Amino acid sequence: MGACASSTSSSKSGKTVVGGSSRFRRSSAAAKVVHIDGRVQELRQPIQAKSIISQNPNCFLCSSESMSIGTCVPQVPDDEELQPGTIYFLLPLSQSHKPLSLPDLCSLAIKASSGLPKDSVDVHSSNSKLILR
Repeated sequence: MGACASSTSSSKSGKTVVGGSSRFRRSSAAAKVVHIDGRVQELRQPIQAKSIISQNPNCFLCSSESMSIGTCVPQVPDDEELQPGTIYFLLPLSQSHKPLSLPDLCSLAIKASSGLPKDSVDVHSSNSKLILR
């Protein structure tokens, strides 16, 4: 695979660049949770993060919009409602205090792209950025 992300921006074409502050296009009415095994769970009804965490006790939930290379991934608070159109990742608790690396971000992007419909995510590199649309 090509280069991965280090910064974030949105373009007028609807593409969203993942990196410094990961963002995925909000094109769906469902919140999506990417599990450790790559399975994607679509949640169309309002749900709090604690409902997902209670089913995955050795994991924490993070939003794709809060990921930044070189920093620890912030955990979604238990009482926060998952937002429609946002992609969330379940990560092992052992990674909760580990800064996110470029290979980590690439791995998460690959999991998201393989678990979502082909027409909703297009992963490629451009100008050292990973673009998901």
